[in-house]
Amino acid sequence: MSRHVAMHMSDGIVNAPTSLLFGAVAILFVGWAAVRARADLDDRTAPMAGLVTAFVFAVQMINFPILPGASGHLLGGALVAILVGPWVGTLCITIVLVVQSLLFADGGLTALGTNVVNMAVIGVFAGWGVAVALRRFAVRSRGGLLATAFVAAFAGTVLASLGFVAQYALGGAAGATTGTVFALMVGLHALIGIGEGVITAVTVGAVAAVRPDLVHLLRTAPRPAAVTQPAGRGDGSGA
Repeated sequence: MSRHVAMHMSDGIVNAPTSLLFGAVAILFVGWAAVRARADLDDRTAPMAGLVTAFVFAVQMINFPILPGASGHLLGGALVAILVGPWVGTLCITIVLVVQSLLFADGGLTALGTNVVNMAVIGVFAGWGVAVALRRFAVRSRGGLLATAFVAAFAGTVLASLGFVAQYALGGAAGATTGTVFALMVGLHALIGIGEGVITAVTVGAVAAVRPDLVHLLRTAPRPAAVTQPAGRGDGSGA
């Protein structure tokens, strides 16, 4: 594993059958996301998706210290899900991972499928699921939105690291025990999740303060049901 303990899996961490399996899963899921994302993209949201992709790409290049000799970076799963929705968010993170792998050797080519599953699928949809579960708090106040973004990002980061551990348990080839990988990945990504939560909350809060209509989590919140009055009531004519 890389010395900065990032989520990006490099070549040789898992064996070839495991890489092929998750490569196929990634292709199927990203293809499905591309179909579903069409409903969420329009003249207003498409530019936002582009900006979010560029932002995640930029901040993933910046590592922040966690412990001596260990650092991490933003995964961005909950952030993109809250801002542009899970389907578009999956495509955004996938684009980032492909570019990083091809141009910057950040994550191995044979491990691209495992990385997409962990960060673009598990990270995005885990963060989205938590955000939706807490959406009733997010729509009430700015503080509720910030807390929701923080918790969603923290949970998405930790669950994405569990995806890494599961893949290693299935076909690990790096020589470390699964228990060691679990302790390292989950323990450190719990700390990374705190930084992820802060960055996500600040970013979502900044967008919501200016253009709340561009925050997918708020825009798609269920509207309160209309209250209907019994017949003969509310028109001032009496019973």
